[in-house]
Amino acid sequence: MRSHPWLTSALASALASVATLGVALTALASGEPGAQDSGAPTTQPSAQPSAQPTAQPPARPPTQSPPALDSVGALDGEWIFVEDKTEGHTLEQLGPPMASKMWMRVEEGAVVLNGHGSGHKDVRIALDGSVTEVPEPKTISRYRGSWKDGTFEYKVEFERVGGGVGDGSTQWIRRSFRMTPEGLLVRVTSDRSSGTGAVGLYRHAEDIPMPTPANAVIGDVAWLAGAWVGTRAETGSSIEERWSPPLGGAMLAVSRSVNTKGKMFAFEYLRIVERDGGLVYIAQPGGAKGTEFVLTELTTTRAVFENPRHDYPKRIVYELSGEGEGGGGLTATIGQLKGGTPRRFEFKREGK
Repeated sequence: MRSHPWLTSALASALASVATLGVALTALASGEPGAQDSGAPTTQPSAQPSAQPTAQPPARPPTQSPPALDSVGALDGEWIFVEDKTEGHTLEQLGPPMASKMWMRVEEGAVVLNGHGSGHKDVRIALDGSVTEVPEPKTISRYRGSWKDGTFEYKVEFERVGGGVGDGSTQWIRRSFRMTPEGLLVRVTSDRSSGTGAVGLYRHAEDIPMPTPANAVIGDVAWLAGAWVGTRAETGSSIEERWSPPLGGAMLAVSRSVNTKGKMFAFEYLRIVERDGGLVYIAQPGGAKGTEFVLTELTTTRAVFENPRHDYPKRIVYELSGEGEGGGGLTATIGQLKGGTPRRFEFKREGK
């Protein structure tokens, strides 16, 4: 594990990488939160995580020191969004300035980008200011970068092929990356942004503290047992979660999303298990490797699971609604740990 100065101070808020609710996995399967809404929520926004969030990456050998903060080598690795640092943002505006998870690989005289947007992979940005072109059917993207005074900065310009009239889309984006004692500070501006742009703090997953688990046993969430069904107002697709009663220290579930043509487009295996005096929520979208979320809050009708090391969502909340007409319901909410625009999914008991 890297030894960074910010590890000695507690985070202002318990950032928790939370996968989507087991409600279903493909709502975010192709992008960032809010970018599209194709169905029920998912544990992974675009790709499966490289490892379980609770697992610790291999530690740096004792004889090898971490790169200095003002060294370009400090940019190397996978980075997870932890906090919006943009001045003047309201609670609802809080969120990452770019992707919630991105990678940089430092090479001799260049930085290779992944997860930086536009769907481009392995984009090699030379630090001498030379241009890297990425041709596509309708656009040509031109990257130009530099390293100066401890900051890596690049600008990407988008040119429409054929010289057609612009359609109002973004014409250029500038991103800068600077290591600080807190972590990696990322600033993003574009031809469509105002002021100084958006600013976010990123860290390596192993440098993000996990939250303190709440004490609980599996029987404390017995109210979640049963078959829950709902319909997305935006798409008309159906979503369901079917939870077993608590037994043997666990509850098991499967979720499914079906579109208006009757075709299943997402499924997910879920479980809640007892561990070390608390509860852990484990989601396997599409049967993939499990992603874990720690129970941090619990009442007789509400359970909150968080994982600061996941990209998005970072928080999952299940909450029973009042026992009114129809026998009450269940609300599942996913989002950032703080602010932003959480996404809600409404269920009712099957047959009610």
